[in-house]
Amino acid sequence: MTEALAGLAAFLALAFFLRVPLAFAMGVVGFAGVAYKLNPGAAASLVAQVTYETGLAYTLSVVPLFILMGNFVVRSGMSDELYHAAYTFLGHRRGGLAMSTVVACAGFGAICGSSVATAATFTKVAYPSMRRFGYSDSLAAGAIAAGGTLGILIPPSILMVIYGIITESNIGKLFIAGIIPGILATVLLCLAVAWITWRNPQAGPPGEAHSRAERIAATKKVWPEVLLFLCVIGGIYGGVFTATEGAGMGAGAACLFAIVRRTLNWRTLADVLLESVYTTSMIFMILIGAMIFASFVNYTSMPADLKNLVTRYEAHPWMVIAAICVIYVVLGTAMEELSMILLTVPLFFPVVMALGYDPIWFGIIVVIVVQIGLISPPVGMNIFVVKKLLPHISIGTLFSGVLPFNIALVVLLAIIVAFPELATYLPKFMK
Repeated sequence: MTEALAGLAAFLALAFFLRVPLAFAMGVVGFAGVAYKLNPGAAASLVAQVTYETGLAYTLSVVPLFILMGNFVVRSGMSDELYHAAYTFLGHRRGGLAMSTVVACAGFGAICGSSVATAATFTKVAYPSMRRFGYSDSLAAGAIAAGGTLGILIPPSILMVIYGIITESNIGKLFIAGIIPGILATVLLCLAVAWITWRNPQAGPPGEAHSRAERIAATKKVWPEVLLFLCVIGGIYGGVFTATEGAGMGAGAACLFAIVRRTLNWRTLADVLLESVYTTSMIFMILIGAMIFASFVNYTSMPADLKNLVTRYEAHPWMVIAAICVIYVVLGTAMEELSMILLTVPLFFPVVMALGYDPIWFGIIVVIVVQIGLISPPVGMNIFVVKKLLPHISIGTLFSGVLPFNIALVVLLAIIVAFPELATYLPKFMK
């Protein structure tokens, strides 16, 4: 275990003190570790093999396809329609515009799969309306940052894909397992808005009321989003196609919608493709570096030592899960979510499996903890996305604004830990 801990310390030193990119920091430490444990030739062969196999892995083709689908969705203007539909039902309530933002983020996350993209999109879509009706900056920005986290819990989710690949879990089952927790998360975030406006009614005054006809008209406009979700997730759930094939279907359908809406031209198409290539390359570089590092860790005794530690002291399984959740929450305040998952899952997953827990359930737990990290200071990614787009809002205002939503997500984590069936029920019926 000593070698693995030394490797973790070296990685943290490179990444956080020397500002070496995370992918290279993990790759360099992993290479050096394998060279130390075996020999430099074996380490060089490992790097070549991991890079080759990762680049050509069929299962990983789901990553660029879902990224492409999300970029087409962003360009097609679906976010405005989702927000308007939610606004017609909830906008007249106290805090209703913030609740509409959360609900619209949930709908957008169901066809996007990225928290950062969801937060960035609704900063532009929802914030002007909330400011027009006198919402406080803390509530408006907090609702957008927190609602954005739903993009990785409600399927499809890039993070679930990465977790499924690392642990060799069924990606389709992971997607389906996220539906009930995603709905529950949406409800809890809306309750957080209600609590904020109950304490301070001036933070979120009611907006305009809409007639039944206006609500019906707004609902009819979101049929492409519903159709796209049903096409991808329904097809996977029903066994019509695999997760990879579903990603291809979703990307093609999103492209078709963008063409029909006349939001796609040659320049926009080039931008979408370039952005998708950039994001995919970044993810693959981090993934390759993490797999090299994970190979080094597997050559050490750390995974076996962790399992033996749990067995030796006869720790209660729930205490082990609670400890892992606490570690993730703490790491989430200081690390980017993808790197955190790639770094820690190879360590914790064998322990969780040794305790007899469902890997699908643990995957949902990991995603929820990452959600908490996305809006936790000092390195909450969604916080800084909103800050970048709304530079006039102070970082202190943002941190205070997301605190009630952070508490809501902690409650969600406790519920899913206490009642695993909420995550494992739907996957049982998959074909």
